[in-house]
Amino acid sequence: MDLLTFIISALIAMVIGTVADKISPVGMPGGWAGAMIAGFIGAWIGPILLGTFGPVVAGFSLIPALIGAFVVVVVVGVIASIFR
Repeated sequence: MDLLTFIISALIAMVIGTVADKISPVGMPGGWAGAMIAGFIGAWIGPILLGTFGPVVAGFSLIPALIGAFVVVVVVGVIASIFR
């Protein structure tokens, strides 16, 4: 993976994580870094649970990645709210 591919992947992950954060009932702690991490984890978990379908951008299947990121945001948000 070269630097440009990493930057594009990070931007796509940030967008996916931010969208998942905005549509979830709980907030993702960590701001933009938390959103990017949720996007990467969601892009990893989503296709494992749901398969790959929908549009693919920079190696991310967008629909499963968004659903996976939504699950990550909800789980992390609930855990963070318990420890506040």
